[in-house]
Formats: sequence, structure tokens, C-alpha cells
Amino acid sequence: MNKKTLPLEEAIGRPLSHDLTQISPQRGFKGARFKKGHIVEESDLEILRSMGRAHLTVLELEPQEIHEDDASVRLSRMLTGDGVSPSGPSEGKCTLKAGRDGLLHFDTDGINGINLDPSWIVSTLPVNVPVKRGEIVAGFRVLPLAVDEEQVKRAEEIASPISVIPFSPLKLGLVTTGRELAEGRIKDSFRPKLEVKIAEYGGTIIEQAIVSDEKEVIVQAINHMVDIGAEVIICTGGMSVDADDVTSSAIETTTDETIFKGIPILPGCHIMLARKGELIVMGVPAGAVFETWTSLDLMLPRIFTGKLPSFEETRRWGVGGLCRHCGICNFPNCGFASR
Repeated sequence: MNKKTLPLEEAIGRPLSHDLTQISPQRGFKGARFKKGHIVEESDLEILRSMGRAHLTVLELEPQEIHEDDASVRLSRMLTGDGVSPSGPSEGKCTLKAGRDGLLHFDTDGINGINLDPSWIVSTLPVNVPVKRGEIVAGFRVLPLAVDEEQVKRAEEIASPISVIPFSPLKLGLVTTGRELAEGRIKDSFRPKLEVKIAEYGGTIIEQAIVSDEKEVIVQAINHMVDIGAEVIICTGGMSVDADDVTSSAIETTTDETIFKGIPILPGCHIMLARKGELIVMGVPAGAVFETWTSLDLMLPRIFTGKLPSFEETRRWGVGGLCRHCGICNFPNCGFASR
């Protein structure tokens, strides 16, 4: 880049080489009215004249150089996926906002690849967390005033879209296991908690079956939920290793594939995920009744967007997978929720 001094009118369309300070006693203001790198526009001329400016020192880019704002816009086009909207540029910075409630989804390797170039900064919220409409989910900027065309092309090739996947209003069947519950000795307290949790994603419970700890009975209850059109079946209780814990065996009998049984998350390590065609069947340990946040809460946004985690993915969840039981809880804005 070279510096060049030009009359105001000839500086239009060129970036400033340094900040321009404005002093306004009437407004009690003194500060940078135009920042270094600002592209001079025709509408700026009157303000510049009021600041006593007749000439400006501007930057003259080399043919292979791209101004920070233009480079940021080009990257913005590559990063803007479904369900997000871009804003900017301003001083080489653009942001992405969620256009709807949903699950934030992107390829972390792509973001890390862009950040290997020290001329770029890309910052996002954690991947696979629920976000609200209007929330800023990513920000990125170019650090120097200009970057080479080759740097921009490399970033464009690496970048993959950042998206917000909407939640689907799924119909749930709830199978609650436990002899003490089936015989009415104690009252089920899981359904009210589950209804609150799935309401966040538009889900509804179409039927609940409370059954004893017998595999054949649990199998019948699961098959009944299939028959009445449940899209997700959640089975609670009987997920540990006691002699009466047969829920996981019943799930295996009624499904085609077990994705995982047990994950490195506490609380809720004994959770199970299986499929029967497009139908999802989960086994949820009894700890979900007593704990506020468990592995179930990590799975629900994935289920309601159809982005089910693989066995291999869940094996990496142990780092950060221990809930801190904070005195003031910020879930899902915490490390535990970020899977």
C-alpha cells in the first residue's frame, strides 16, 4: 500500500490512511470522526469541509491487494448459511445473526483453518448449542487494512456455512418404567420436567405408559408408541446395571440400531440412543428426575433438529462433560452445554 494526498473530490472511493479527528465544542465532542481505512464517500465531503479538510491522505492499494471491508464481505458470503443473516462491514468486521431459533451448526475445522492465517479473526459461539433469533452467533474481521487476493481465496476455499437449523415439533411417546411407579407407590415426577424441556423445541407428549420392570412389558409399551405415531420414544428408568434394569435390553429388541449406550457425561452417563428406521428411541437414566441438567439436555436439541451425534462424536464429549452445578446456572450458555 502507498500513501497519496488528494483533493477531497478525488479521494472518493479510497481508504483513509489514518484517523481523522473532529472537535465540536457545541456537542462537547472530540474524537475520531472517520477511522483509518474508511472508504471516503461523497456524502462525507460536507462533514470533512466542516472539519477544515481540503485534502486527504489516502491509501493506494496494489493490484493484488483487497481492502479489509471487501475481504470481509467476501468471507461473509462463504460463511452465511441457512438461518443466519450478515451485517457489516465496518472497519473490516462483519457479524452473523441468527434469523430464527434453532441449533447453531458449522464445521469447526473450517473455522480453525481460517484462523491459521493471522490476518483473519473468526469467532463463534460454541457449535451445536441452541440459539435465539437475533442473537449474534459469529463475528469475523480482517486485521490489516488490506490483504492479498491469494489470502482471500484461501479463506473462501476453507470456509463452510454457519447455519441455524430450526427445531421440528416432534411427537413424543413416554415409557416410564419401575414397579413402584406402576403399582402407584410413588408418583412419577419426570413427565412434568420433560414437558417443560421439550416445549422449548415445540415438542409434545402424545401418550405416557407407566409399566413395571419386565422386558416383555416394556417392549409392548415401545411398540404401542410406534403404532400411535410417536416420532421419538423416551424410556426412563432401568438404565443402570441392577438385576431389574432391563430397559436397555427392551430398547435393543425393538430397534434396528443402537447408536450408543453410555457416554462420558456426568450426570447422565447411562443414556442410550437407538433408531428404528426414522424413529428415535432413547433410554434416559433416573438421574434426569433429580438433576436439573443432564446428558438428556445435551441430546434434546440434536434430536429436534435431526442432527444426531455418532458414537465417535460422543467419545469426545468427556472434556467439559462434567456439570459444575454452578450456584448461578447459565445453561445452555456454558461449557457443559457445548458439545
